Amino acid sequence: MQEDEIQEISKEISRLGEINPEVADEVLEEFYRLTLAQSFLARGGPEYAKKILVKAFGADSSKKLLDYLNISMQSSLVGFDNLQKADPVQLSKFIQSEQPQTIALVLAHLNSSQAAALLGSLPTSLRADVVMRMANLEQISPDVINKITSILEQKLRSLGDFSRESYGGIRAVAELINRMETKSAGAILEKIEGDNPALALSIRNLMFVFDDVMLIDDTGMREILQRVDKKTLTIALKGTSEELRNQFFRNMSGRAVEIMQEDMEVLGPVKVRDVETSQQQIVSIVRKLDESGVISLKGGSGDEYIT
Repeated sequence: MQEDEIQEISKEISRLGEINPEVADEVLEEFYRLTLAQSFLARGGPEYAKKILVKAFGADSSKKLLDYLNISMQSSLVGFDNLQKADPVQLSKFIQSEQPQTIALVLAHLNSSQAAALLGSLPTSLRADVVMRMANLEQISPDVINKITSILEQKLRSLGDFSRESYGGIRAVAELINRMETKSAGAILEKIEGDNPALALSIRNLMFVFDDVMLIDDTGMREILQRVDKKTLTIALKGTSEELRNQFFRNMSGRAVEIMQEDMEVLGPVKVRDVETSQQQIVSIVRKLDESGVISLKGGSGDEYIT
C-alpha cells in the first residue's frame, strides 16, 4: 500500500472503537460480494456479471452490487486525480454554468475546504440545491453518472486531470458546511430543513461547530489548549457564554485565565467576522486532533487506558 493509504486506513481504525460482531460479519460479507462482482465484471463484462450474480445473490442484491461498481468505474473515467490541483478561480467560473447535479459531482471530488470556497462562489439560490444533490450522490444511478462524467470529460480537459476523492454523501456535505462562513452555512441548512428535514438533521449530526467543544472532556480540552494560539483563543471566546468559556478556563492555570480575561477586556469590541474566523481556526485544530485519534469528539482523548 501507498503511505497515504496506510495513514488513511490507520486513522479510520483508530476511530472505529468496538464493533458489533454482527456488523463485522455484514461488512465482510459485503466486501466478499463486491470482490466477486468485480471479478465477474472484469472477466465477462456487465451482462455476464449480472447473470452470475443474480443466480448467486438474487436480482435486488446483484443490482446494488453492479450499480456500485459501475458508479466507481464511470467516476474514475473522468480522471479526477488532479482536480484539487486545478486553479480555483478557473474552476469556479466553469462550474457556475453547469447543472446542479454536475456541480454536486465536482464538489464531491474536492477536499472540504476547496468545496466550501467554490460553493460560496455560487449564487445563493443555487447552493442548497447543490448541497442536497451532493448528499444524495451515493444513490445516483450509473446512467446519470455516465452522462455527467461524459460532459466533464469533454469540458474539463483544459483544467487538468480529475480523480475521485469521494462520492459526496452526507458526511462530505457536513465537512463542507463546517468550513463555510456561518451566515451562508446557516442559510443553506435552513433551506434544506424546509425541503428535507431528515436530511438537514443528518447533516447537523455530522457537523462540529465551536459550541460543540462542550462535548469534549477535560483530557481532550487539555490536548486542544496545547495547540491553540492564545491570541486566537482570546478572540474566539469574545461574546461566548460563560459556560463555554469555563470549558476552556477550568483546564488552564489560574494565572493563565487571569491574563486571558485581561486580554479580552483590553481587546474591546471585536468584529463578529473576526470572532468566527478565530473559532473556525480552533474547530479545524479540533477536527485534525479527532482525525488523528488524539482526541475524540465524543469526549476525551483518542487513546483508551485500562487500570
